[in-house]
Amino acid sequence: MSVRKTVGVLGGFGPAATVDFFDRVLKATPASRDQDHLRLIIDNNPLAPDRNAAIAGTGPSPGPALAAMAQGLERAGADFLVMPCNTAHAFQAEIEAATRLPFVSLISETVKATRAERPDARRVGVLATSGCLTAGLYPKAFAAEGVDTVVPEGELLERFMTLIYAIKAGDTGPAARAEMAAIGQALVDQGAQALIAGCTEVPLVLGAHDAAVPLISSTDVLVARTVAYALGEPLPVR
Repeated sequence: MSVRKTVGVLGGFGPAATVDFFDRVLKATPASRDQDHLRLIIDNNPLAPDRNAAIAGTGPSPGPALAAMAQGLERAGADFLVMPCNTAHAFQAEIEAATRLPFVSLISETVKATRAERPDARRVGVLATSGCLTAGLYPKAFAAEGVDTVVPEGELLERFMTLIYAIKAGDTGPAARAEMAAIGQALVDQGAQALIAGCTEVPLVLGAHDAAVPLISSTDVLVARTVAYALGEPLPVR
């Protein structure tokens, strides 16, 4: 019988997305009693500097804060690390340099899941923040797999960023849902054969039934891999 692993979660980017991730992990874990659930150690730290501003060169880097969080989770007993924020993966190298623990890349796992679920897709739409796009996290990862990406640009990106910050402020009502669906449809209209919810606030207002093409949620991908790794599946090699 495999030994369960303790999950260390670098959270707070934003807090609602972290809560959503935790809730989905609970629901995805096969459990009939408390003791069947996984042990998660969550550092919910929304005080880390804004990652989008840092990537844009207009604010300090959250790298040192993320590194300190990783070290704290290691000391607390985590066996591996996850981070339910796509944009913050621009600072993955600093996290990995600060700890010996395996770090599960949300970006890599989402690209793998997309290729497995939609092997025929040659062009995917990525709903991601300006920082995530500037860092090239998804375009580079998909390009390595021979897949083209369509992303929000110009006025569409401005609409997306305004919506993301509204969601962070608690607006998940019908208007927010309709706006996210419209932005996703704009990428479909540009030829996207699948949509990637490449920001963990997106699933708070957009579900599979809201998209005209298959929707791959980075949150759900990370949830599935977190549960699998915690229950004994071999972790990625650093």
